[in-house]
Amino acid sequence: MKILKDFRDFALRGNVLDLAVGIIIGAAFASIVSAVVDNILMPIIGIITGGVDFKSLAVKVGSAELKYGMFIQATITFLIIAFVLFLIVKAANNMKLKTAVAPPVSSTDLLLKESNEQLKAMRQNMEKFLQNAQKNS
Repeated sequence: MKILKDFRDFALRGNVLDLAVGIIIGAAFASIVSAVVDNILMPIIGIITGGVDFKSLAVKVGSAELKYGMFIQATITFLIIAFVLFLIVKAANNMKLKTAVAPPVSSTDLLLKESNEQLKAMRQNMEKFLQNAQKNS
């Protein structure tokens, strides 16, 4: 029964549960936005455009009917969902703590830092020595 244990471990992993919750919330959110677009925004847009019902916009091509009004409405719904999700992600990113954790310093880094400081001190001493030597000559 190792396969059942492996499946349980996979299904109960944090990322999978987060993804499932996100999909369920996303579907509920999409239905709310669709209801707002269908029942509030599109009627208002229809009034502004002279009483046009976008759902009924279609073109007959032979025996087929191309319902481009449904496409327009779906596009508006998508744009609203995308914009709201953009605002949510932007707000979440702004709420995150932006503290930078300094990486641990290795012994090699410490040795390099000390060597660099010693070399800097030696250079300064050498410059002073050369300046004194020029003054005395």
